[in-house]
Amino acid sequence: MDLYEKLLSGEEKLALVGLGYVGMPIAVAFAKKIKVVGFDLNAAKIEQYRNGVDPTREVGDDAIRETAVEFTADPAKLREAKFHIVAVPTPVNDDHTPDLTPVEGASRILGQNLTKGSVVVFESTVYPGVTEDICVPILEKESGLKCGVDFKIGYSPERINPGDKVHRLETIVKIVSGMDAETLDTVAKVYELVVAAGVHRAESIKVAEAAKVIENSQRDINIAFMNELSIIFHKMGIDTKSVLEAAGTKWNFLHFAPGLVGGHCIGVDPYYLTYKAEELGYHSQIILSGRRINDDMGKYVAECLVKELIANDLPVKHARVAILGFTFKENCPDTRNTKVIDIYRELGEYGIVPVVVDPEADADEAKRLYGIEFSGMEDVRDMDAVIIAVSHREFENFTPADIAGFFNPAHRTKVFVDLKGIFNKDDYQAPDFDYWRL
Repeated sequence: MDLYEKLLSGEEKLALVGLGYVGMPIAVAFAKKIKVVGFDLNAAKIEQYRNGVDPTREVGDDAIRETAVEFTADPAKLREAKFHIVAVPTPVNDDHTPDLTPVEGASRILGQNLTKGSVVVFESTVYPGVTEDICVPILEKESGLKCGVDFKIGYSPERINPGDKVHRLETIVKIVSGMDAETLDTVAKVYELVVAAGVHRAESIKVAEAAKVIENSQRDINIAFMNELSIIFHKMGIDTKSVLEAAGTKWNFLHFAPGLVGGHCIGVDPYYLTYKAEELGYHSQIILSGRRINDDMGKYVAECLVKELIANDLPVKHARVAILGFTFKENCPDTRNTKVIDIYRELGEYGIVPVVVDPEADADEAKRLYGIEFSGMEDVRDMDAVIIAVSHREFENFTPADIAGFFNPAHRTKVFVDLKGIFNKDDYQAPDFDYWRL
């Protein structure tokens, strides 16, 4: 009986290392089919899961209460499993170089609890070569086992889209890879248990790593192009969204939109690829140009807002400005690597301390990471300007009267920035509004 069959029979378990926005939904999905150990170093998070609370809101509290996942913060429990999936973050340092600390740490913990006959699959987004050149030596050193003899490895990049209830683990084709044909077959069959959309068998681990890192690099470059167009059209006095709607009538036009690019994938993965390219003597031109544009958009938005205040004879220093939305994307509580913070900090350079409201965001996380305390919607009154930075469902329901009620009634013109263009600009015409969007 091979490992796949032993998993099906309940003789062996699958372990998930890292129970965040990616790892937890994977663990819950597999627990419907086989025995699963869900491990995370964060004991407080584990306690939430055990109490039936889903802090990520990816699957919901009901699913957590009903799941058969054995949640634990005890690394020794990993010894009970033979198929391991590592799903930890891979952020970048302040200088935009890869921070492999989480994946290296996870490899050490797993290596210390690895048993013979195991298969280890990494899901963390990395540059080609990390799995085999960095993670494997750590696993071997900590376990005393030999890769290819005592245990096997694979790579299957995560494609979960946080906050998206349509494109889920089960509905997105899963790239899988293994160090040899036998491992690839095992990894593919295990993931096929939960991925209804099927799997794509990559010819090597490095190919799978490269495929993942270019997916987000491609999207990053396309959004950077849209952001550059937005800057140009703004100078021309042309509405960018109207231009894109017109151009989008052509069958082969690519539908991207300008915006802030944050989060753990699109704003991070390109730096992994360009870092490896630099090591090999090639300096990226297109990829890094796109990154520079996207990294500067928060500053650009703040500068535009200040110009709008001046144009409407409103004092800049100590202006009352509301920022609605702080997460890195809509309908998601995650504030890590949000680019809204760039708007907040840049406005601070002008003597403005914005009122930040986000009913979706993890308030404790925002306080810990950025030192920001959220206000309630009831505090958004008598404003000199309002920025809707994230298109949460709660904000999409605002009427023009609702928006108008946020402003100081003494102002003849209300400075309103609708970054994502979620409202009809015709409802916010001059002289009542000075409406602007990317």
